[in-house]
Parts: sequence; C-alpha cells; structure tokens
Amino acid sequence: MTVSGIGKCRQVGISEAGIDDAVEKLIARGYKVGRMEQVETSEQAKARGKNSVIERKLVHVATPSTVVGGSMGPDAVHLLALKEGESNSGSTVYGFAFLDYAALKFWVGSFIDDGSHAALGALLMQVSPKEVLYEKSGLTKETHKALLKYASKGLTTTQMTPVVPDVGFLDANEVKKMIDSYKYFRGNCNSWTAAIEGEMHYNHVLSALGGLIDHVNRLKLCDALHNGELLSYHLYKGCLRLDGQALVNLEIFWNNFDGGLSGTLYKHLDRCQTTSGKRLLRRWICHPLKELDDINDRLNVVEGLINNPEVVSIMSHYMCKLPDLERLFGRVKATAGSSYTLFLPLISAKLLKQRIKAFSLLIKGFRIGIDLLMLLQKEEHKLFFLSKVVNLPMLRGLDDLLKQFEAAMSEDFPHYEDHDVKESDAETLSVLIELFIGKAADWSQVTYALNTIDVLQSFAASAISSTGSMSRPVFLLAAPSTSSYLGSEEPRLCIKGLWHPYAVGNNENGQVPNDINLGEGTAGQQSCALLLTGPNMGGKSTLLRATCLAVILAQLGCYVPCEKIMLSPVDVIFTRLGATDRIMSGESTFFVECSETASVLRNTTQNSLVLLDELGRGTSTFDGYAIAYAAFRHLVENVRCRLLFATHYHPLTKEFASHPRVNLQHMACAFDQKSSGEQELVFLYRLAPGACPESYGLQVALMAGIPKSVVEAASTAGDRMKLMICNNFSSSESRSDFSSLHEEWLKFILFLSRGCRQFWDEDASDTLLCLWHEMRSLHRYGRLTK
Repeated sequence: MTVSGIGKCRQVGISEAGIDDAVEKLIARGYKVGRMEQVETSEQAKARGKNSVIERKLVHVATPSTVVGGSMGPDAVHLLALKEGESNSGSTVYGFAFLDYAALKFWVGSFIDDGSHAALGALLMQVSPKEVLYEKSGLTKETHKALLKYASKGLTTTQMTPVVPDVGFLDANEVKKMIDSYKYFRGNCNSWTAAIEGEMHYNHVLSALGGLIDHVNRLKLCDALHNGELLSYHLYKGCLRLDGQALVNLEIFWNNFDGGLSGTLYKHLDRCQTTSGKRLLRRWICHPLKELDDINDRLNVVEGLINNPEVVSIMSHYMCKLPDLERLFGRVKATAGSSYTLFLPLISAKLLKQRIKAFSLLIKGFRIGIDLLMLLQKEEHKLFFLSKVVNLPMLRGLDDLLKQFEAAMSEDFPHYEDHDVKESDAETLSVLIELFIGKAADWSQVTYALNTIDVLQSFAASAISSTGSMSRPVFLLAAPSTSSYLGSEEPRLCIKGLWHPYAVGNNENGQVPNDINLGEGTAGQQSCALLLTGPNMGGKSTLLRATCLAVILAQLGCYVPCEKIMLSPVDVIFTRLGATDRIMSGESTFFVECSETASVLRNTTQNSLVLLDELGRGTSTFDGYAIAYAAFRHLVENVRCRLLFATHYHPLTKEFASHPRVNLQHMACAFDQKSSGEQELVFLYRLAPGACPESYGLQVALMAGIPKSVVEAASTAGDRMKLMICNNFSSSESRSDFSSLHEEWLKFILFLSRGCRQFWDEDASDTLLCLWHEMRSLHRYGRLTK
C-alpha cells in the first residue's frame, strides 16, 4: 500500500515490472489471480465514440495448479480431473485426466479400484496434484474420504474443486466433437485419439478430459489446449505395483514425521543435475520395472558409469549447463499459432522479447544436449547397453538442423534485448518456431534421453557415495503367477548383509547388517515367511522397510545396500505398517488395519512381497490374535508369497515353530549392568534365530519415561498374575485329560476378564495367552511341575 501524489490518497498497486513477483506471492498463498489487460489504445477508444472507455479484458487466470516459471521448483505441478463410475461387475471405476501446464502435456487413463481405494491412493501419490476437479455430487462418500487421506500427505495441500454437473464433465461423444471442432491437441504427432485407444473405460476417461478442458478454458489457457500433447497414463501396467498405502508406509516421497523429503527414498536417490531429470526420477520410482531384460539393461549402464568415473565427469560438465528443456519447449509450443495476447498494444513488444529469449535458450539447451549425446555415442564401449536404455534419433541430422536454427537466430535477432522489435520480427519468429515444432517428436526423444542419462548417473552416484557395501542385484526367473504353483522354482529373496540406506543416522552404532532368506531353506524346505518378534524399538519395522526398499531399488536398476542380493522379480509390494486412526475419514484404528489387510488378502499373488507389522493390535488381544493367526496361515499355506510378519503375539511362534515354510527370528537385545546395580536394556538391532523370549515391555516403558514406581507396580502385578496362573494349573495337573485342563483354563480367563476388569488390560491378556501356550506344551510332554 502506498500514498499517491494526488490528494494523498492511499492506493494498492504494483508496477508492471513487479507483476510477476506479486503473482507468485499470491499464488504461494493459495489464491487464483486474474490478469486484466488493455486491448486497445486511447485513440482506438476515441474512434469508437467520445465517451468510450478503453476496453480491457481478462486475458489469463493464474492458479497454484497452472503456475509457470518463477520459483515453481523442480517438481511437476498438476491439475487433475476425476470421474467416478461403476463397471458392469459392480466395481468402482475411475477415469482421470491431468495437466502439466508448464510442459504443455495432458495425460489420461482409467483404473478399477476396490474398497481400500489403494489404486486411487496410488494415483494421487504419483501425480501429487495441486488441485482436483470433480463433479459436484459425483463422488461417493468413500472416495471423498480417500481424497482427504492422501491429499494431506507431504508439505503441500491439495485444493478440491467441485464442478457443476453437465457443465464440464460432458458425455464422451460431446467431448470428442468439441476436441475435433476446436482442433485441440495439435502437439500430438498422431491423432489425439491414440492416447485413449484400448481404454476399457472410454466414457469415463473422456468425461474426465472434458471436465479438465472446460476448466482450462475458463482459466483462459486456450494455447495449452491447441498446442498441448495428449498422452496415455498407466497406473501399474508392466511395473512393480506400489499402491498408495505402500508409498505412504515406506516413506517413498514424504516422511511420516513432518511430511518433508528427509528420510525418503526419493531424497536418497536424487543426485540428478537437471530439474527435468528429477521429475523423471520421480516417475521411475513410482513405476519400478518388472521385466528382467529391462532391469539388467539399466544395471549394465549403471555399472558402466561406476567403473568409468571419467565418463561421469564429462556428463556432469554438460548436465550442469542444461536448462529445463521440457518446460522451455512447453513455453515455446504455447506461443505457436495465433495467440491474441501477442497483439495487445501495450505489451506486445515485451511478450515478443520473452518469446525470443525462450526460443534462444531452448536452441542453446539442445546444442548442449546433442553435443553430450554425440560424445556418449563415441564412449558406447564403456557404457554397455546404453543404446538399449536410451533410444536416440539420428543425431547427425538433428545436429545439422540445429545449426540452421542457430544461424537464423544469430542473424535475425543478434541483440534483441537492447533494440526495439518490429511486427516483422514476430512473423519471422513464428515461422522459426513452427519449423522447430515440426520436429517435436525428435526433440522430445532427445530430452527424454538426456533425462534418462541424468537419472542413471544419479543411481551410480548414490552407489559411489554410499558409506556401506553396495551390491548389484542378481535376478532369478519368476514363478508362474498362480498360488497353486508347487515347483522348485518358488520365488526367492536372499539378502546378505542388508542395511537400511538412510536410517543409519538414527543408530549410534552405525550400520548393522542382517541377512534375509525367503524361499530358501535347508533339507529341501523353503521358508517363504519370516515370523519376527522382538522388543519395541528393537528395529523390527526398520528391517521390514529396508527389505522392501532393497527390492524397489533392485527393480529400479540400482545397486542395493547389502553385500549380496539374489531375488525373483516382485509383482506387488503390500504393506500394513503402524496403527493409526483416521479421524477425518471416520475410520478407527482397527478398521484401518482390517481394510488394509483385506486388500492384501484379496490381491496378493505368489510373486508378491507382503509386510505385516503387528497386525491385530487395534482391537482386543483375543480378536487380534485370531485375525493375525488366520491371515498369517492363509498367506503361508495358500498364497505362499514372500512374507515378513512382525508381531508381539508370542503364541504365534509356538503355533508355527515347526512349520516348514516359516522361519522364526527375533531382533536381539541384551542387558547392560549399570554402576547402580540396575540392568539396562540394550538393543543390538541384529537378527537372531528363534523367537524372542519376551517383549520386554516394562523395560521399554522405563526407557520411554514411565515413572519407575509405576513400572515396579506393573512388575509386581505381573508376577502375581503369573503365580495365580501357575497355581491354577497345579490344581488341575492331576487331571489327565488335556481338554479338561483347557476347560479350567478358559474358566479362569473368563473370571479375570469379567470379574476383575479393573486389573485387566491388553498386555495382561497377551501374557495369559503366552503362558497358556507354554504350559500346554509342557503338559503335553509331561514336564509341568508344581
């Protein structure tokens, strides 16, 4: 706010030179900013009549989801339109369309989802939209809950924008006619319909695209529609499937502490030197590979880069000079054709200079990129299989063409910053841009090749800079995708010396490597499941996450933090970690547990990797144990997938102690004698054979700050309960029929649970179950004594 020179009036305003900064600040606060421009001179207004007002029009609306330039950061900014429907089988169908306005690219696709909404979560985590468009009253209550759940991830918020029905989300045929009549998506080399060919849910996809088109039109971004490129987007096709819950639980893009990048897989791998390379890295992480040839081709290139640091040095020299070619190309394409903003009388010269600058930077950027690619072609013998990973056009022909554009820009616009530009300059530039865009497919191929090389060198850099041992993964043939397959080639996951790649900082002892063996056993037995016990804070969850991350890294084509890894490709990673409620979604802790577990049981195959951490703790011990037992047995005996199951239900270790497909291990701990004579629990973070003797809950409670007097009272109560149980068993010992003993035991449990509720808690019931199993075993072998 300033004071004007006339009448000392206060006014709010900004200079024309500062408008871009002001718009950025407003958008950063979540506002939408409309820009009005004068579209005629005062002379033209007078010619229309003496009292005519100079005409002004709304020429552009900037929003957080369509921001361009400035400080928008390396991440893609997306505007997503979502259409919900129902398939013939009664399943929920989603059609979607989203726009990256800075790159002038549209994507469309569809998928079927179940009650867990894990696929919808995957879409939202992959796309990370700034704004979601949907039909008002067009989404179910469950879909709204899922949107609220995943929209809150990370540091940015997602704006939800309902649209009036039958205005934007039109019928598929109407959308098709609109696209054809207005000649949208001229950026496609082929017909725009190629992007939706083969879509099973054609109508839902086109309806979502119609909603997106309508919104973009209302924002006055018609250039994006006319010159944009329409592409198909596949959520899971041909890749290791990571659903929304897995991406959240494994902290792939945002940590679960403050929503930041610290402690995430993306942060760990990001050594990219270009902003467009960072975006490709994110897309790759969302879609790890599944085909062995593709994975090994990437690994061959990464190995070549690790073994040839001089090539990496050359690449870095060029990469650091590259501008964001994707976004520059998008800006240039947006100005192709007749955009009426170029004819605004007061700012046409300024806009023309901006176009010249953008095109000049684009030409210079492609010169750097093509020089680098031609150098790498000469070093092909050092980078094995580079040509299998990076598909290049005829570089020599593009090099000659680029020289022509460089000469034209040097001749026609030698010092455009310091001189006035003319209308003829605009015509010359438009011709050059049209010619350049005519080779859009080749330029896009060059850009993708540069981004791919940037990501691969990032993989190599993360391996080279590692503080621990790194290993190239060795892949085995996958088993047939059927749970009834009983051959010897069952899926395997064998890792020696595994350590968590970015959790070392939390451990004072540094790296503690552990061995994981799933699908490999002795005497012909193949233990596909690891039943893991141990104290809280002992490292169980960290080990589970490290195992999943090792698989993801391997199938991305990265080296893995371990001494050696051998695995069969994984088709899906399922995770059920932690236990929290979702107040905003109206879901309890136990409901969340059950819905996530149900999705696992419905969709897992023999080639899947499943992580279940403390399943059943959200309800009573007896119900929780029953669910954990049934789910574990089903996955072990029926599905026979690779399974990591962490639990505090010690009776499970008794039930499956002799099961041929189950390996019992625990996270080791020890007691350190303090000078005061007390013993302190020390976590060793190392896997040890067998089940953990107990969970050491009282010791962990003491470490967490529970008053010593309270812990001592709990210990006394526990000892008293154990004594009561032993006396009960002793009085029943003379009865030889075990079923009678079991009946006495159940009566005692009922007595405690109903008559002594003031002393009853979940830990006590867990203790009872553990003692019951132990004493039942002793009774069977005749070793139960007074």
